[in-house]
Amino acid sequence: LEFVLDQEDPEPPQIKEETEEVCTSQEGEFVPKQDPDMFMLAPVDEENDQSEDETVDLNPDETDKNPNVGETRGNDFRQSCELRGHDNNVDEPYFCNMCGTRFADRGALRVHKRTHADEKPCLCKVCGSRFTNSSTLKVHMRKHTGEKPYLCNMCGTSFSDRSALTVHMRTHTGAKPYLCNTCGTRFSDRSALTVHMRTHTGEKPYLCNTCGSRFITNNDLTVHMRTHTGEKPYLCNTCGTRFPRLNVLKVHMRTHTGEKPYLCKTCGTRFRNNSALTVHMRTHTGEKPYLSALGSISEVNSTKV
Repeated sequence: LEFVLDQEDPEPPQIKEETEEVCTSQEGEFVPKQDPDMFMLAPVDEENDQSEDETVDLNPDETDKNPNVGETRGNDFRQSCELRGHDNNVDEPYFCNMCGTRFADRGALRVHKRTHADEKPCLCKVCGSRFTNSSTLKVHMRKHTGEKPYLCNMCGTSFSDRSALTVHMRTHTGAKPYLCNTCGTRFSDRSALTVHMRTHTGEKPYLCNTCGSRFITNNDLTVHMRTHTGEKPYLCNTCGTRFPRLNVLKVHMRTHTGEKPYLCKTCGTRFRNNSALTVHMRTHTGEKPYLSALGSISEVNSTKV
């Protein structure tokens, strides 16, 4: 792992702090040296649906080989510390002067401040992506190695990070703890709710630098970019045709398999895709959505004559 230590942001003026030495852990992560008379480490294991930043997993074999590993990991930025020696029991004395978020230890505050400064000292040597801390880099590296250490005991599916397993388990339990206060729709994970809320707010944060189009999700932007690059990564193994989107390939495959999953409940006719069913339904409803537009054009032309 490669790290670049940039100049630290000044600490909040409300807190008087002494200059710290910076030491390097076994894995190369930069960690602040804490005063042993002030802090007692108390690791916290919390669920985080966005990432695995708040959890650091210890390999028993690794700990046995090096008894200092647990201690080093315990100083990880994302672990929580319980403050000793104060009668007022203030558990989170450090706060971000930019957004007000509070933290139990100075190191966690420093990592958080990188999100404001866009400081990402941890580098992935495989693809060049950068991250704010080593635990996030550790999870990212599994995309390259294919490692999936978290196993679902119900169906056997494995995942690269614990949060993904947590979300997956809700497909078995049916739990949808995240509620949209606007329309009442519920979601199994926070990220799905975040994306859904953009349908209400109209927010489209992902910009195409080529044509200026904006999109709700990064995946939508990725698919759109293929209209500019001509990339067609999805291959039909039957006939060799390539497609820019996976769902288009799936529809195409039905021409080979004969599958027609979309059923007209009125007459029983089946179709390969939903759009074909939608058009067919108009033969039953009598809907003619394009007639009014054509009629308006005819009226304009007759007026000109």
